[in-house]
Amino acid sequence: MAQSRKPGPVTWDAYPRSVLYYVHIALATLVLGLWGVFFQVLPRGRAGVHRVADVWTTHLLGMARFYCGITYEVRGTPPTMDCLIGAKHQSFFDILIIANRAPQRSFIMKKQILHVPILGWFALKAGCIPIDRSRGSEALSKMVEETKIAQQQGLGQLIVYPEGTRTRPGEKRRYKQGIGVLYDAAGLPVAPVATNVGLFWSKRGFPILPGHGVVEYLPLIEPGLSAQELVRTLEERVEAASDALMAEAGFTAG
Repeated sequence: MAQSRKPGPVTWDAYPRSVLYYVHIALATLVLGLWGVFFQVLPRGRAGVHRVADVWTTHLLGMARFYCGITYEVRGTPPTMDCLIGAKHQSFFDILIIANRAPQRSFIMKKQILHVPILGWFALKAGCIPIDRSRGSEALSKMVEETKIAQQQGLGQLIVYPEGTRTRPGEKRRYKQGIGVLYDAAGLPVAPVATNVGLFWSKRGFPILPGHGVVEYLPLIEPGLSAQELVRTLEERVEAASDALMAEAGFTAG
């Protein structure tokens, strides 16, 4: 197990390297998206969608190392059964890593992502559940309803970011009750996931710094708690583990 180390310095070449990587992301998404539609999704359906996601995330993670010198490791055991994944969210990097390790991944996501070319279409085909957070309890009810429908077809690993948005290292946001409501309604275990990758690939996404980040899967929280107990337990475990990972990489909250 490699130790998560401090981010590299912000050097002059970090900016052009990051720009080149983002250009590569756009081109790779276009090329792999077109390949995926005709050679995976049309003949294989949802299985083809997940095959495209495997290839896309693996490629982008490798290119992050090539362009920007950022590497990662996964600790713990990523779940492969139907479950909810309650994850710390610091940057696009943790999305790639968690999605890469989930064989049947889907996300609770902002509805605006549906308008992103190629990516939005694939997200919907993968079973992602778009929500309009401005609609409050109505959005929560829709999220529960669509999750139950998806369970009938094989939910896979539904990834939820309980804070609702990306956070900066050291930033604390109250966990939202949505994952607790889903946990109670679906009767599924929750896999807590901690991370420190925001130290290297920040919330704003620029520049991307060299370094070695960690995504850590913590022990499952089995069904049986109340929705409120689940949210409290998840927040305590994920925040404590994320703080430990960030300290390992030399971060001290100011």
